[in-house]
Amino acid sequence: MATYDVVIIGGAAHGASAAYHLAADPGFSGRILLIEQDPTFARAATALSAGGIRQQFSTPVNVSLSLYGIDFLRRAGELLAVDGERPDIGLVEGGYLFLASAAGADILRRNHALQAGLGADIVHLDASALVARFPWLATDGIVAGCFGESGEGWFDGYGLAQALRRKARSLGVELMHAEVAGIETASDRATHVRLADGARIAAGAVIVTAGTATPRLLVPLGVALPVEARKRYVFSFACRQALPRIPLTVDPSGVYVRSEGDVYISGASPPDDAEPPADFEVDHSFFEETIWPVLAARIPAFQAIRPGRAWAGHYDFNTLDQNAIVGALPGFDNLHVATGFSGHGLQQAPGVGRGLAELIVHGRYASLDLAPLGFQRVADGRPLTEANVV
Repeated sequence: MATYDVVIIGGAAHGASAAYHLAADPGFSGRILLIEQDPTFARAATALSAGGIRQQFSTPVNVSLSLYGIDFLRRAGELLAVDGERPDIGLVEGGYLFLASAAGADILRRNHALQAGLGADIVHLDASALVARFPWLATDGIVAGCFGESGEGWFDGYGLAQALRRKARSLGVELMHAEVAGIETASDRATHVRLADGARIAAGAVIVTAGTATPRLLVPLGVALPVEARKRYVFSFACRQALPRIPLTVDPSGVYVRSEGDVYISGASPPDDAEPPADFEVDHSFFEETIWPVLAARIPAFQAIRPGRAWAGHYDFNTLDQNAIVGALPGFDNLHVATGFSGHGLQQAPGVGRGLAELIVHGRYASLDLAPLGFQRVADGRPLTEANVV
């Protein structure tokens, strides 16, 4: 039977980040196994998300995670180079632009004060300043906006995951293509990972970063997570009129749009009482009836567009508070989790992977304290509410 000091279940962005940060930590010299059921990541959120990174959150831990994330992404070519080959993750610091009506103006201003206080490069603009800076924008019903001058934008999530995996492998991490059927425990410890083919792997510690599959693996251990798969669409389109590069612009309705090369991508969350089935089919009427009317009113040039490719992916959605659940699980001293990111997981993968590695190596968070994202708030029914969910 194979034995590893750390077994990581789920080899996309979060698992690969944890593996890399573990292997790169001078204080760790053990064996690491990274298991992934589908190394093509055909249906993984890592590959299907819009790939954004922003500091415009309403909770300090989320702002701080993304501040570390942008620093990591800027240095990814250096940090993740293998044999002199530097990966290109396609980082574009195009900014986020959050717009607020009168009803949301106070929240926007409070969030901006928090973000700026933590060092984020965000500027608060009134309606006239928005028009001057973004002349393509219609400000009807808008009283203010916040724009990320730097440190916000988008990148290739699939490329980041592959770069992390390749670097981790170069540092000695072993990669396995297999389906995990369960986690075996004894007393207060996870002892083995059981594969679908019946094989068992002994583990000194286990990290579960399996996205929407994470709750299924933990329910048999008596751990119930408020995490479920939620389908979200991404729609692309071309515009007849030439426009400058558009930041990821978030309307007060929740509809978002941004430039993607020569085209644009957009999306929105459905109403709480109209969640679509958690399959991978695209409902094009959602774009035509919900998204496009908002876009055409907010950016008049989008009244003349040509729809393009669309796809669907799954959020690991935390129904308690739309924030991640990260760290040790109750009743076990060597079982850790990262799930429930609710759409902002990819940008947090560098910081979450570092935090999980610190728990394994040092027994504590040595840099950024991720305790606010711990499971205890779930057990206590104490939401860590995030106001800026896109």
